[in-house]
Amino acid sequence: MRHQNRNIAIIGSSGAIGQAITERLVLDQSIERIYACSRQGKMFQSKKIVSAVLDYKNEDSIHNAAKIIGKDNPLDLVIIATGFLHNEDTTPEKSIQDLSHQNFIKNFMANTIGPALVAKHFLPLMSKEHQSVFSCISARIGSISDNRLGGWYAYRASKAALNMTLKNLSIEASRRFKQTIIVGLHPGTVDSSLSKPFQTFVSDDKLFTPEYAAERLINVIDNLELRDSGKIFAWDGSMIDY
Repeated sequence: MRHQNRNIAIIGSSGAIGQAITERLVLDQSIERIYACSRQGKMFQSKKIVSAVLDYKNEDSIHNAAKIIGKDNPLDLVIIATGFLHNEDTTPEKSIQDLSHQNFIKNFMANTIGPALVAKHFLPLMSKEHQSVFSCISARIGSISDNRLGGWYAYRASKAALNMTLKNLSIEASRRFKQTIIVGLHPGTVDSSLSKPFQTFVSDDKLFTPEYAAERLINVIDNLELRDSGKIFAWDGSMIDY
């Protein structure tokens, strides 16, 4: 994939990881244009970056953003960096007694449904001339085989569902979008508002800055091959089991 990421779309460019990835990629001289998509249409200073409004909760918004972006050259790379874990009203569940309809809906909307709808409208925009990558921020906590602690029902379930969605997409892509690699990416524990309340037991060497996480994830993307489609990779390039 190296030197082929000429046209890129980053969904969730206003978040900690999405912004760090955007600011990292803009320095790459081989990149012609970055479409930075967010709900507020966050502006960036670089002329390489085209800001676009995209609300993952609204399929019309996703469709409209894809329609505008699709008028230009095909996309070589899509990175979906949206996600939800908690806010002032909801926190990850410690036990079954904490389950709520609202929390499940919020997690699945951001972590599963939104990315699936982005794929629906953005996969047809991917380059058919050479290898391209459609990627989404996933999480090791979505691995069923790696679950040893329990809890965090809605978040775990939504990420596991995301991983299944990416696997499904990779199978369909092998027939319809044969040059596109579909992968999930685990960034590690990143120092952001999403992880802030849960950093107490994270050692300093395992708490990454958004900039470091962005650097490592881009390195993983650069080294992907078609045979990697449908897999989930951690920030260090290791594969995560479903």
